[in-house]
Amino acid sequence: MTKLLVFVEENHTLQQMQDRMPYTFGIAQRFGYATDYHALLHPSLPNYIAIAGGDSHGITDDGPPSAHPVPGTSVFGQAIASGRTAAVFAEGMPSHCATTNGGERYAVKHNPWAYFADEADLCRTFDVPVSDLDAAISAGTLPNAGMVVPDTCHDAHDCDLSVADDWFRCYLEKIFAGPDWQSGHLAVILTADEDDRSADNKVLTVVIHPSQHGHVVGTRLDHYALTRLYEDVVQAPHLKNAEGAASMSDAFGLPLR
Repeated sequence: MTKLLVFVEENHTLQQMQDRMPYTFGIAQRFGYATDYHALLHPSLPNYIAIAGGDSHGITDDGPPSAHPVPGTSVFGQAIASGRTAAVFAEGMPSHCATTNGGERYAVKHNPWAYFADEADLCRTFDVPVSDLDAAISAGTLPNAGMVVPDTCHDAHDCDLSVADDWFRCYLEKIFAGPDWQSGHLAVILTADEDDRSADNKVLTVVIHPSQHGHVVGTRLDHYALTRLYEDVVQAPHLKNAEGAASMSDAFGLPLR
């Protein structure tokens, strides 16, 4: 496994996602999922920043990058510095690395790379509209460190979980037919940024890789464990809180190489 592609949904609990995303939970049961995976904070933005950077950087709101220029390195920048590839695919984004809301249902608070001020040039190159995702899937050029940011309907923020379920199914079926998946190099993860404040921030996190066969993991995990997994995949040092986080590769037995 040399590539990781993470899809992030919005604001639902583990139980809600199990009950109302039948395709996604069926995939979870077929491959693997965590039963004790937690988001870190509320609202959305600090969770995305934590995944990308191993720390929430003290952010407690959903302000734009102009209000929260995050210093230092992201997992995407780490990948590129390690000689590997990175990309964020953001649905509805009107231009590369857009730092304000716009387009069709694009929310910059869900696009963490746009906040990392020291990586602005990298972001403007590799933080791209989701229309680029289809070509990367077909060509077998998905990045080593990738994230997919659905728009505010397809991530279930403003629409029902069933809509998010159908949207994810369409992309996952394309991924299953693509060379990155068929080579065994790619793992796909689906998680949620946070719950709806009703279940201790416990969210469904699905791990999809050919090594997984009905694997239900009870290890307590969180978004910093996901940061760490990105870094393990690209063979980079662990940032901030990722250093002490549980290892998702160990918990799921993912074959890093």
